[in-house]
Amino acid sequence: MATDDERYPTGGRHDPGAAESAERTRDLADAGRLPIDIPEGGSIRVGTASWTDPTMTAKGVFYPAAADTAEERLQFYASQFPLVEVDATYYALPAARTAELWRDRTPPDFTFDIKAHALMTGQPTETRRLPKSIRDGLPAELRGKGRIYARDLPTELRDEVFAMFRAGVEPLRAAGQLGSILLQYPRWFFPVSQSRDEILESRDRLAPLEVAVELRNATWFNEKNAERTLRFLADHQLPFVMVDGPQGLKSSVPPVSAVTSSELAIVRFHGRRKETWEARGIATVERFRYLYDRDELAEWTPRIRAAAGQAKRTHVLMNNCYANYGATNAREMAKLLEDLKPGAI
Repeated sequence: MATDDERYPTGGRHDPGAAESAERTRDLADAGRLPIDIPEGGSIRVGTASWTDPTMTAKGVFYPAAADTAEERLQFYASQFPLVEVDATYYALPAARTAELWRDRTPPDFTFDIKAHALMTGQPTETRRLPKSIRDGLPAELRGKGRIYARDLPTELRDEVFAMFRAGVEPLRAAGQLGSILLQYPRWFFPVSQSRDEILESRDRLAPLEVAVELRNATWFNEKNAERTLRFLADHQLPFVMVDGPQGLKSSVPPVSAVTSSELAIVRFHGRRKETWEARGIATVERFRYLYDRDELAEWTPRIRAAAGQAKRTHVLMNNCYANYGATNAREMAKLLEDLKPGAI
């Protein structure tokens, strides 16, 4: 029997390179193109957490040679999957004109999940990337700082951040193409009353947009807090973002399966690359440079299918956005879900 090194000459089975990755989906070209309807009446959409990463847009990786503009790449992506997550909005507030272009370049039933800006979840942002109206309003002691936190901002500027975000995604909401706003909280966001209040505050500031909550501190799910965490989210009908990521590390969040909203369930796959997950001084893409094998994906298919029976909409997003790894796994996951028999949950 061939070894992994022999079967995957450019690397191990979890990092074989784009060519070997593409080979795995040679017969899955149609998998995941459309939402997967289930008998209970819900639907599952599968996609990736980016369509613009340089390792993905590189020649010969995912896009055909003819798709060499931003417009053509998004049009091609939307012909392959019905869902995508926008990551750029974490770093810079969205502009309505950009959202209009996204809307115009995709089918009417295509869905965008949008990541909340860093300032909206207590994380720092680069001052230079803020809109001029916010930079000009900064107190003098903040203008010279390279990075700032929302806690440093006057209330009126925090209000403006949320207002500009809502305005920026309004074209998608008006077109029925906006999925959820991902509130992804950092590792230092602990399960205390203040944190729960902050989640509700962000939800209220973003209303009427739908939000979903991803928690990246494992203490939310320890023996003391897990039940309370899920009950809090369910009581407020806040979709809980289920995650698959590296385990056995200080920052590891367990792969909890739970549906806390009857409207939406979300699962995000971060890869399982332990050696780079907590590493400093490396490119972000290296943390997610991991190709799931089908057995690893199959661990989740009955859980996703069960979630889809409890929520009207289920979104499955591959955040292992290195080269075509996310797209490969998205197609494989869609095929597994399409083939899963209704009783096998």
